[in-house]
Amino acid sequence: MSKRLSKERFDLFAIGTRLSPTSLVADELSYWSDLDENVIGVVFRDKVDNDFGWSLMVRDRLGRFRGVHLDVSVKSRRLAEAGLRLKISHVSRHADLKELGIQGDETNAPIDLLEVLPGTHRSQLHPYFLELLEQSGRAPARAVLREIGPWLTATDPHFVQEFQRHQFDQRLWELYLWASFREGGYDVEHLTAPDFRCRAPGLAFTVEATTVAPSKNGVLAKHPDPKTPEELDAFLADYMPIKYGGSLTNKLHRKSAAGRAYWEEDDAAGLPFVIALADFHKHASENELGSMTYTQSAIWPYLYGFTAKWSKVDGKLVVEEQPNEIHSYGSKTIESGFFNLPGAENVSAVLFSNAGTIAKFDRLGVLAGYAPQKHKYLRVGVRFDPDPNAVVGKRFVAEVGSEGYSEGWADELQVFHNPNALHPLPIECFGGLQQHFFEDGKMKTYYGHEAVITSHTIILQTTDSEPQEAKSS
Repeated sequence: MSKRLSKERFDLFAIGTRLSPTSLVADELSYWSDLDENVIGVVFRDKVDNDFGWSLMVRDRLGRFRGVHLDVSVKSRRLAEAGLRLKISHVSRHADLKELGIQGDETNAPIDLLEVLPGTHRSQLHPYFLELLEQSGRAPARAVLREIGPWLTATDPHFVQEFQRHQFDQRLWELYLWASFREGGYDVEHLTAPDFRCRAPGLAFTVEATTVAPSKNGVLAKHPDPKTPEELDAFLADYMPIKYGGSLTNKLHRKSAAGRAYWEEDDAAGLPFVIALADFHKHASENELGSMTYTQSAIWPYLYGFTAKWSKVDGKLVVEEQPNEIHSYGSKTIESGFFNLPGAENVSAVLFSNAGTIAKFDRLGVLAGYAPQKHKYLRVGVRFDPDPNAVVGKRFVAEVGSEGYSEGWADELQVFHNPNALHPLPIECFGGLQQHFFEDGKMKTYYGHEAVITSHTIILQTTDSEPQEAKSS
């Protein structure tokens, strides 16, 4: 009456369940469920007493897996696993799961990100939302979003409508951030402003999410569409820093109706404040993978007001940082060095990722076992090369879900620390992620093991009819 669950599948089911002290007091050893996956559980070792225990969970009124039974002080892992499996068998056969799951803190109704709101015409739905909703290859992402949705709180009553209609990218970015923070072991609160407050024992910070969107008016509306290496260098040196600057300075200068900045709000005062930035400024056409694959190299020169020149001397890489004062494109010019702007000392760091897309949700869904039949997911990209003389990353191709393949939500997140911050963000907040510091005129970077710089996902579908073109995302 019970079966073993993979860690990836359990992590999806329990994406909002664990409290932040959990990893400090227990090592998780194995995961189990009933045959229909209505009851799940985990066996753990108590780090303090060095004995064992188990916890059993069922869904609450909103569909979230929550703890309902616990046993501790078990003498061995084998006995703990036997005890959990017996309890799963008993609960699945005899308990009223709806009644057992009631926690008493549920809101009136769950949030379903995929249920189209009543009165919505198909023409109002964002094309990417329609793709998510209707394409067979997006089944893994749908499974992930069904688990995340019930954990969202109704601080923003327009979230679902905006996700389905005109702000799909922005809202997907927030969902990606929430999942990344939860994976990192944080208790995450949804605030009115800023968007999140993340807390764990000894650590706390707030986050405001923003995106770089396509320009509809002004000089930036005419995209340069670089084709040659020289055009690409100019694009990254000026056009993209100006795009980043617009999004970041808007958040820097924002004031509430009460005249308060984000870091002055009641829930954020005295804590490190972080702006999380994603680039959606130009979507991919049929013949290009999209700017998100390479524009990350433009973010740090704008943040720190420096550019880098590299050369090889006797086979060794030599990098020279040079100060940069402005970025100009057409008739528009902005000051370089966001962290040096007045008021920017209140921004502790900038988070950046080019991975907050449907493809990330698909890949994590595949790892959790939700790949549809006759579909394969190939990931093609570039990893960080630890060779100190490397000037490009290492290319890779991997089948998602194959033996040895692993991936986490936050793998591609990069943290750019503000050297002038009033409340510096502790490096411990993001563990082994890519973290950047600018000290004494030099960039210092800490990379996690085989960190992914950029990638895209190819969805392959086999059919019994004529071959179909692969979908890339």
